[in-house]
Order: sequence, then structure tokens, then C-alpha cells
Amino acid sequence: MRKGFTLIELLVSVAIIAVLATIVTVAVLPARRRARDAVRLVEMNQMGRFLLAISCYEPKAGPGDYDLQALYEDLVSVNPGVAQYMTEAPRDPKSGTLAASGYRYAYAADGKCALYANLEDPGARVTLDALTAPTPGGGTGTLRASAPGPNGGDLYYQIAR
Repeated sequence: MRKGFTLIELLVSVAIIAVLATIVTVAVLPARRRARDAVRLVEMNQMGRFLLAISCYEPKAGPGDYDLQALYEDLVSVNPGVAQYMTEAPRDPKSGTLAASGYRYAYAADGKCALYANLEDPGARVTLDALTAPTPGGGTGTLRASAPGPNGGDLYYQIAR
């Protein structure tokens, strides 16, 4: 008699491992979303201190909605010393790439601005109930937009002046 596992025993073992892996993945996903949102909030607050320190930074192209990568390049071209403090623009942990950071900056003609990012965690507390889109001058906090953003959620965090 030969000792070993039968095909059925191997298939049952693989099925048990697959079920356990699925359970672990489902349990970990919300924590990963919250962790990425925490990274976004930290990076937004750091960039907010930099861009909105005294007043809103006015891009060379004037009023508009900019990706933070384009704004960083604009900022370095105007003031090359910025590169020694920030070697590159921060990138969104899920949707950021080398070409587009995933963070946005809106500058209005009246001099108001907003730095914002799309959040993933649907359980984040909304603090800007009156807003349905990131708005320059709309305040700092979390808002619920009318449509999902690039990270799949309808919540945005903004820092506005």
C-alpha cells in the first residue's frame, strides 16, 4: 500500500486555503482603505501648509483646476528653491502616477483656493454638509460629492482658503 494524498484530499485542502484567504482579504480591505485615507490626509495637510501658508498660491496659468503634479512643476519653475524642500509632488496611494498625482488644486479668480483629494473609506465623517463638490473658499473638512471620484468613493477631503 502506497502512502500519499489522494486527489480529493488535495482539492479539499486547496479549497479550505482559498476560503481562509478570502476571509482574510475581506477583513483587511477596510483597514487598507482607511490607511490610504490617513496617508492622503497627512499629505494634504503638509501640502496645504505649504501652498496656503499666507495666501493661496496663484498658478502662472491663472484660475482653474490643476493636478498637484502640474502645480508642483509650475511652482518649481517660478521658485527653484522649492525643489530642495520637496523633491517631488506627493502622489495618491491608489490613483497617483508619475504623470498625475491624484491630488487636485482649484484656484478661483477671486483669489480663493482649495486643495482636495478623493477618499476611499465610505465611513469617513462628513463635516462640510453644505458642499457637494470641492469648492475654493469652502472650508476645511470632508464633503460628500454627487458622483464618485477616481478612487471610487464619493467623499472628498479639502483644505480651502
